[in-house]
Amino acid sequence: MSRKTKMNSLTSADLLAKVNPENLRLINDYTDYLRSIQHSESTINVYTNDLQIAFVWALNHNNNKFFVNWSKRDIVAFQNWLVNENGNSPARVRRIKATLSSLSNYIESVMDDEYPEFRNIINKIKNPVNQPVREKTILSDEQIDELLKHLVEHEQFDKACLVALAVCSGRRKAELLRFKVEYFDDANLICDGALYKTSEKIKTKGRGINGKQIYCYTLAKRFKPYFDLWMDYRKKNGIESVWLFPTKENPDEHIKISTLNSWASSFSKILGVDFYMHSLRHSWTTGLIRAGLPETVVQQLAQWSNLDMVAVYNDCDAEEQFANYFKDGDISAPQRKTINEI
Repeated sequence: MSRKTKMNSLTSADLLAKVNPENLRLINDYTDYLRSIQHSESTINVYTNDLQIAFVWALNHNNNKFFVNWSKRDIVAFQNWLVNENGNSPARVRRIKATLSSLSNYIESVMDDEYPEFRNIINKIKNPVNQPVREKTILSDEQIDELLKHLVEHEQFDKACLVALAVCSGRRKAELLRFKVEYFDDANLICDGALYKTSEKIKTKGRGINGKQIYCYTLAKRFKPYFDLWMDYRKKNGIESVWLFPTKENPDEHIKISTLNSWASSFSKILGVDFYMHSLRHSWTTGLIRAGLPETVVQQLAQWSNLDMVAVYNDCDAEEQFANYFKDGDISAPQRKTINEI
C-alpha cells in the first residue's frame, strides 16, 4: 500500500459557518496579506487549511474564542488535542503551530494599531518531540527495473516514462509534471550527450508566485528508451501536447499530483512495498553517490542551495561508503565512472 497522511474531515462547510466571524475575517485578512507579498496559492491554501482546523477546534473546544484572546493554556489544549485526540504526527503539529505563529506575527506587526497589547505566544509552548512516523522505503535498482519492465509489458508507457524521468532527474512530483516534450530534443543534450538540460527554467519549491526557477538535468542514456516508447505511443494515438504528461480530457493541461498519487498506489501493488514518488528522489541521489560523483556535483545537478540536502537523500550507509575507499587492507581511491555509466 502507498503511504497515506492522516486526513480528517474537520472543516466542513457547516462547521466553518459556525466559526467565530472574527476568526474567519482574520483568515481572510491574513491570506490577502500573503497574496500582497506574493506567496504562492499552494502555500496560502496550506495556511488556510491549518487555520480552519485551529478555529474549528476553538468552536468545539474553546468557546469559539477569538484568536487574539487565546492564552498559553489554550495553545497547550489545542496541541494536546492535535496529538492525543486527532492523532497528528509531531511534524504536522509543528507545521500547524508554525502557521499560527506566522499569523501571530502578522497581527503583532500589521494589526498593532487594533491590538497593541497582542504578542506572539505560540513558541512559548514546547513542540512535541519530532520523530518519524513512517518507515522509509529504499528501492533497489532491481525493484525499479522490475517496475519499469512491468509497465512497459502492460503498455503503460506514460507511467514508465514518468518513473524513468523521476529516477533520472531526481525532481519532485510537482516539477515532474511541468516537463515539456521539447526539453528532450537533441539540441538540449549537454556533456557529450550524457545529460538533457531543460531549455527554460522550471518552477520549483520556493517563495513567491513563481517560486524558485531552476534548470533541470536528466540522465539521458537511461531515460531516452522510455521517452521514445511514450512518444511512439502518443504519435500512434494522436496525442498532441506541449506537456510530457498531458491530461486525457484536455491536452493543453498537464496531469495533476492526485494522478501521480494514484499511480504510486498502483506501483505499491506491483512491487509489494510501500511506494511513494519521493523514494525515487532518494534513488537518484544514491545512484549518483554510488557512481562516485562528488557531493558538490550532486548538489549542483539537483540545484540544492547547500550540501546538507545530499546527506538527506543519500541512502548509502556508512560502511558501504567506507568500502569505496578501503580495500586490500589499505586506503584505495575509487575510480570515477563517467556519467553515461550511471
